[in-house]
Amino acid sequence: MSSVNFTGKNVVEFTITGFDHLSHQKLLGFLIFITYFLVLLGSGTNICIIVTDRRLHTPMYLLICNLAVVDIMFTTSTSTTMISVLLAEVKTISYYSCISRMYIYHLGDITECLALSLMALDRTIAISAPLRYHSILTNARIFVLIIASWLIGIICLGIALAWADFDSLPYCQPIIRYVFCDYPALIRAACVNPEPYFLISTILALWLLACQFPLILLSYVKIIYTLLRLPDSESRAQGFNTCICHIIVVLSYYAPKLVSVFCSLLQPLCVCVCLNKVFFFYSLLPPLLNPFIYCLRTKEIKASLAKWAYRGQSNAHHKPSIHPITC
Repeated sequence: MSSVNFTGKNVVEFTITGFDHLSHQKLLGFLIFITYFLVLLGSGTNICIIVTDRRLHTPMYLLICNLAVVDIMFTTSTSTTMISVLLAEVKTISYYSCISRMYIYHLGDITECLALSLMALDRTIAISAPLRYHSILTNARIFVLIIASWLIGIICLGIALAWADFDSLPYCQPIIRYVFCDYPALIRAACVNPEPYFLISTILALWLLACQFPLILLSYVKIIYTLLRLPDSESRAQGFNTCICHIIVVLSYYAPKLVSVFCSLLQPLCVCVCLNKVFFFYSLLPPLLNPFIYCLRTKEIKASLAKWAYRGQSNAHHKPSIHPITC
């Protein structure tokens, strides 16, 4: 084992070893590749439908569009690394590429959490104050809230990166014992006591879990209270139906996150093994489910998608005749 200590300034690349214990790496790499393709297809379709259909330029669909953008960014930062390691068998990644993917990954994590909170706010106002919904949540205000959520994520990560100062960290051996580049993996790869560096990440994790998640739960307490006061069961069922998509999305995001937090509280020897088992559900499952949930459960998006398909079939059946060119 080399006794040379590297720093961020002279580390050229990292070696990712999180998949070394797996026996069917090609199969897993192929599954991740298919999942990534479906994420791009589903989220890209939702973005195109919402952007091109003026009838969908409303607060709720702007929030869905923002969630789709975050999903693409979130899963790209992890999937490309894992596909490269498993399918291309390239286990090294350059220093600056690893740092940038780590930043994009955690920015997507924070903005996805805030996006779900904004969507909970949208559903709460839509059900609790339906007559005032369009006056409270305008497109301009939604744009401001979305931009604010991105700025919060950028500022939080800027503070975390300044706290860690990766350019000055010594790396005895630049090896990442995880499946992609993230903040804890890079800190654990350095020859330092990781505890002081985890302070800021712990604060951010507590803010996301102990503040944002309870706010979403409180919003549904308000929603349930409002629905129970409705006079007939049909109105209650209709109100609940408007929230089912968001409930599924919230559960698919927070359930693996809570498991990963629980794993981080275990003994250090168990951390990597446990986290490697939930990475697929945490980094790939929510971005995979989100676009298809909203595509299948939202009537307006389904109608626009059907209109696109019908237009494509019409164009295919009515191709213009091609006449030979004569002199």
